Amino acid sequence: MKIYLHAFEPSSRANGPGLRAVLWTQGCSLGCPGCFNSETHDPGAGREVDVELLAGEIAGRHGIDGVSISGGEPLQQAEALCELLERLRPTSLSILVFSGYSLDRIRTLPLGPAILDRIDVLIAGPYVAAKHLGRGLLGSTNQRIHLLTNRHRLEEFDSLPRGEVILHKDGTVTLTGIEPLRVTGQSRANFAQR
Repeated sequence: MKIYLHAFEPSSRANGPGLRAVLWTQGCSLGCPGCFNSETHDPGAGREVDVELLAGEIAGRHGIDGVSISGGEPLQQAEALCELLERLRPTSLSILVFSGYSLDRIRTLPLGPAILDRIDVLIAGPYVAAKHLGRGLLGSTNQRIHLLTNRHRLEEFDSLPRGEVILHKDGTVTLTGIEPLRVTGQSRANFAQR
């Protein structure tokens, strides 16, 4: 099975508790005005990745505490997401998923309950620019952190950095987090904002 990705970051401290691998799915029809990741909306713009290979790459990363799955809208690829989560389930990794859907809405989706059963934390709700927050992994005040297992505590999210700058060996830079720095102008070519 294939999943469409926008990007993959092997290690981040600004996308959930501890050191985490982060993947951004490609495709989102929600179109929240002011979305920071609008580049992830077009479902045809990403790259196709084999779920089994991706799960193996994540599970094989040494030193990470978990994986965070963002987007785009991960639940708009529910079958591939469910398979990825099932393949990661036997590991000791904490699993966090961001979604623009509410918890109640996810429960009504065909694979929603199965996905919820395979994750530790759900960050749920659409981004609302008029309610901007930008901390604790919440983009806006209407969004909610749902602890679906007893693996984490809400206090862990209060101390997360709002953003981080990741320097890669090839000279590129990733700006990530719930409220990362933004780069504009000519220098933007070497930066990825996620």
